[in-house]
Amino acid sequence: MTALQNLKYAQWFRGADVDGDGFITQRDVRMMSERYIAVRGTAPDSAPAHLLTERMDGFWRNVIAPMDQDGDGKVDLREMTEGFRRVLTDPALYPQQVEPVTDCFFDLVDLNGDGKIDQAEFQQMFDAVAGVPGEDCAAVFAALDRDGSGALDRAEFHQAVTEFFYGDDPDAPANHLFGRIVG
Repeated sequence: MTALQNLKYAQWFRGADVDGDGFITQRDVRMMSERYIAVRGTAPDSAPAHLLTERMDGFWRNVIAPMDQDGDGKVDLREMTEGFRRVLTDPALYPQQVEPVTDCFFDLVDLNGDGKIDQAEFQQMFDAVAGVPGEDCAAVFAALDRDGSGALDRAEFHQAVTEFFYGDDPDAPANHLFGRIVG
């Protein structure tokens, strides 16, 4: 793992540690869901809210919880980084390791279900869930919209996530997908 990847993973961790206690817990993941449900204006007892909560619980169970090396029900930055280091070894494994979660996330961000994420959808999700400031969202979105269409299609979104988790180019636009990295 490179220094740049460590910076990116630490940024991702800060966004996922919703309560700021230095750990990612199932409660943090639930808080992400609650924030997003509120931002979308979705009733907490609606079918979309239940689906989102179910998918985020699956994200906890299948992605985050397995990184908990000491079994204390919470994942610290070291455990998460080591978990990513163990799992994200080969971009060729992206379809099995990351693509299903990315597809789920894409569908959640695509508020109107048109198969694209526009800048407003992108900003709403990343600001509400990961606390990414609006100006960072706008700049990152513009850089990720490689075809200049004003929206990210599924392929562009997958390219960004691949670049974020596996890439080591210090100038890659996706480095700041989850907020501006400092390093």
